[in-house]
Amino acid sequence: MNTTMIEITRVSNPNEIIGIRDLQALNLKQNITAEEAIDQGFLTAAFTIEYLQAMNAASPAIIAKDGDKVVGYALVATKDIRNGHDLVEGLFEAIDKCEYNGKLLRDVNYVVVGQLCVAKEYRGQDIVQKLYGHFRNCLSKEFTYLVTDIAQANARSLKAHQKRGFQVINELMYGGFKWDIVLWDWNASD
Repeated sequence: MNTTMIEITRVSNPNEIIGIRDLQALNLKQNITAEEAIDQGFLTAAFTIEYLQAMNAASPAIIAKDGDKVVGYALVATKDIRNGHDLVEGLFEAIDKCEYNGKLLRDVNYVVVGQLCVAKEYRGQDIVQKLYGHFRNCLSKEFTYLVTDIAQANARSLKAHQKRGFQVINELMYGGFKWDIVLWDWNASD
């Protein structure tokens, strides 16, 4: 696969939302082997088409496309959609209680990466970094910070986030997993 053929953009049509859902299904922890989960990372939350549509109506996801095929995505979760999914709602509640630079995050205008995934055959091509670069370009004027959570068992994901400039600001426990809450302060990085 040639990364020069990969286009990074925002969701602009219903077929791209279906592409996100299909890629998500392939990478859910319950749909991959334990070895693959450790080596390649995994997703824990399955979102319905209706919830993905609501997320994209509030703020379109950042996607990587090879032709018409969605090969990667970073879902944009704003406070407007926080109550549409139990895991997302719990994440927003946990983030709101975190403090960064002397302020509770509930008092700061932040955006959450609702989920991030790159198709297996496109991994190792810096697509995560390109998705986050586009995320920043599109949303840094509107939001102060970008925040998400990463299962502590998902070392590959934590490493990719730290490479971009995220820092661990807290941890939480839900769904039987320990999670790191990570924040990217757009003003403090490159």
